[in-house]
Amino acid sequence: MAFYAYMLASKPNGTIYIGQTDSLTVRTWQHKTKVRPGFTAKYDVDRLVWFSIHDTRAGAKAREATLKKWNRAWKIKVIEAFNPTWKDLYEDFLAGHVTAFNGPLPERPPE
Repeated sequence: MAFYAYMLASKPNGTIYIGQTDSLTVRTWQHKTKVRPGFTAKYDVDRLVWFSIHDTRAGAKAREATLKKWNRAWKIKVIEAFNPTWKDLYEDFLAGHVTAFNGPLPERPPE
């Protein structure tokens, strides 16, 4: 089983949401269809712009926690290094045409 840390955005350089899940397909669909009320539904944050795959739930949670501590500029640098056009990766992920960011994050946030 795979676990995921992910970032969603409302639009390029828009509102960013960070989460973790064991089903990126289902969780992203939930954000897109707004079946759960909350932050992403309120601010229309449903564009999958970055994700990483982990072998354990603890690994995904640790990646999520690290990203959440970073300021907005650092998060944008991570997104743009992986997905410079802020393309919604959801459909490509469903079709198996996109690979995750699996490299280590820098110990310190990007400068």
